[in-house]
Amino acid sequence: MNKLDVKIVVRTLCMLLLFEVAFLLLSAMVSFIYDEIEYIHLLISAGATLLVSLLGLLFTRDVKKIQMGKKEGYLVVSFIWVIFSFFGLLPFYLSGGIQSFTDAFFETMSGFTTTGATILTNIDAMPKGLLFWRSVTQWLGGMGIIVLSMAILPILGVGGMSLFTAEVPGPTKDKIHSKIGYTAKILWGIYTGITLVESLILWLAGMDYYDAICHSFTTMASGGFSTKGASIAYWNSPLIEYIIIVFMIMSGINFTLYYHLFKGRIHKITKNEELKFYMIIIGVMTIFVMGSLLLHHNEIMSFEQSFRYALFNVVALITTTGFANGDYTTWAPFVWTILLMMMAFGACAGSTSGGIKTVRIALLLKNSYYEFKRLIHPNAVIPVRFNGQVIKPQMIDNVQAFVFIYLIIVIVSVLFFTACGLDFDNAVGTSISAISNVGPAIDQYGPMASYAPMPDICKWYMSFLMMAGRLELFTVFMIFTPAFWTK
Repeated sequence: MNKLDVKIVVRTLCMLLLFEVAFLLLSAMVSFIYDEIEYIHLLISAGATLLVSLLGLLFTRDVKKIQMGKKEGYLVVSFIWVIFSFFGLLPFYLSGGIQSFTDAFFETMSGFTTTGATILTNIDAMPKGLLFWRSVTQWLGGMGIIVLSMAILPILGVGGMSLFTAEVPGPTKDKIHSKIGYTAKILWGIYTGITLVESLILWLAGMDYYDAICHSFTTMASGGFSTKGASIAYWNSPLIEYIIIVFMIMSGINFTLYYHLFKGRIHKITKNEELKFYMIIIGVMTIFVMGSLLLHHNEIMSFEQSFRYALFNVVALITTTGFANGDYTTWAPFVWTILLMMMAFGACAGSTSGGIKTVRIALLLKNSYYEFKRLIHPNAVIPVRFNGQVIKPQMIDNVQAFVFIYLIIVIVSVLFFTACGLDFDNAVGTSISAISNVGPAIDQYGPMASYAPMPDICKWYMSFLMMAGRLELFTVFMIFTPAFWTK
């Protein structure tokens, strides 16, 4: 790697802040339409963010054309989530909607990383403008601020490949097109289009315009923030729940497959092993959870209710969306175990979900199976194949390293949370939920609860876990290695 150019990092970050300014102004407009005083705080936040952005651009005005290297790319991608969260918390903090700075940062970081963990205890009483901004943070974080920038920054002379490589989740990066800017435009076009379709369908199903838009933002982002304290259960509508289920499943699919669908390349979809594995997991785990509900809650749940509750919660957690249509913490511990597994697994690479990703799980299972065959036939060359292609040993090593680091982080986090006073169940659930960007955990921090009682030091640690999980671990931890800073 070449020598780090700090000015390139600063200038790129300041350019990206302009996106945040635009959406803060949009949220101020929503607040003004609903005749709320909070539009003033949103405008002040937008003004402060714009001022810092312009000062940074002025300071780096001698940088005529940005040649983004790997070091600069990884630093920009790591720091942008922290910087966006610091400016994004201003509307909550200045308005008094969230009075603690720690809580405001936690809520905003949870939004941008699409985690959905909340410290709010009375969501229904929050101003609509602030809740709209809260939903926007997830929608921006879903497809990725950096991927959004790839459609715009090339015009400003910023190279994008280093940013794209560092930010896009999953072990593989399908660019769709040789030009990275074109790829970003296609991905954001698909993302926006599906969001609009879901908004329309939810409105037709009974939500008002505002709730339909906010929930579409947080569904497609796999975020899970709701405008209601009871989440999706507020509407008590099986139709709305099934609609949310469909779009949560869609948010967990690799978005490049939608591009292939629009191009008529159906074989790309039907032969995609990760998609098949993803759907099989959902189906099998839904049957297990449904069986448990029928066994233990048959007096209060019908067959259809058991199916709907099981499917909804399995999908909500494997896609790391975290919406709730009921409180699964009241179900059998067997169900808790399955749902914790879903939190860890995550959905497809190239989707907006968090977690390990099903492609990594599938590759590990295949490699383990082939290892038995290699032991039986030690002289045979038995490569791992995925989607009809031979997977290089380096990729298998990468996957194994990722899963190992993921498990180490969970273990360390459990130790940290138990040292801070959490019991074991809550420590395990919170650790997996944070690093997988799920939001709700189990027991005390379940889907109908809030993280408000958690000690402040745990909230700051969780914020770091949320960012690390959103950026696939390697991106964040790489900047802490001595090798990264050497030439």
